[in-house]
Amino acid sequence: MNSANGAAVVVGVDGSEPARRAVRLAAVEAARRNRPLRVVHGFIWPLLRVPVDAPAGGPPGAGLRHQAEQLVAAAVAEAEATVPDLRVSGEIIDGEAAAVLLGESPTAVMIVLGDRGLGGFSALVVGSVAVQVTTYADCPVLVARGSDRTDGPVVVGVDGSEVSRLAVEFAAEEAALRGTELVALHAYRHPVSTGPGDMQPLVYDESDLRDEEQRLLAESVTGLGDRWPDLTIRRATARGRPARMLTEASRQAQLLVAGGHGRSELGGLLLGSVSHSVLHHADCPVAVVRASR
Repeated sequence: MNSANGAAVVVGVDGSEPARRAVRLAAVEAARRNRPLRVVHGFIWPLLRVPVDAPAGGPPGAGLRHQAEQLVAAAVAEAEATVPDLRVSGEIIDGEAAAVLLGESPTAVMIVLGDRGLGGFSALVVGSVAVQVTTYADCPVLVARGSDRTDGPVVVGVDGSEVSRLAVEFAAEEAALRGTELVALHAYRHPVSTGPGDMQPLVYDESDLRDEEQRLLAESVTGLGDRWPDLTIRRATARGRPARMLTEASRQAQLLVAGGHGRSELGGLLLGSVSHSVLHHADCPVAVVRASR
């Protein structure tokens, strides 16, 4: 996570209603962190060699670039209306939306975007831009989806991996900024094999397994109280599929945080199956945190 002085929260806009919702969410997030907000629009038309300026003799305000300027100005105005006195800037950057946002990620505190855009297909629950940015970004990505709540906890999925640790730290900071409790949720399934051909035990002690998982969860939140002494941390373990448990928890949460890739994922998946699933099914905004490349 980029904590350099002046680093901004970045929000991607395209004029859609999900993007307008993302602007409002991003404005509040920037204010919480005392950061400026940067509104960015990926302007793809020059790449497609489409004329973008007003035609000769055309009406005032014609042309695709002027439309993009209006779109960004409207988003800046919405952010300023959401949080008065917020430092907001806007920019049009030539390029495809996901590529533009990924280009912003190395220097951004966070990227915020809607779960769908104007070009989305109705059969897709989460748009391709959101999937690409959460998969490859070098900073946390917050996706506006589900219900907006100001009550409820921040919930983070825990699996003991390095990326999970980063997600827990991000979630703890978010919970402290929001003045709410942190719920660290560890869902597990047993018995498991560690590789092809491994034998699974025919008999195992459920209480021993539960104790082992609770130890893993306790280790994952160790030290958070030192950094955020006023933060209430609630640990919860549950036997079941992690994606399903996190999705259920999202129905009462104001934010769900997931690591981009955990210990239980297949090595070939750049975005873990659990984080991918909650992006599609969670009932609150979702933040995906992954290790920088």
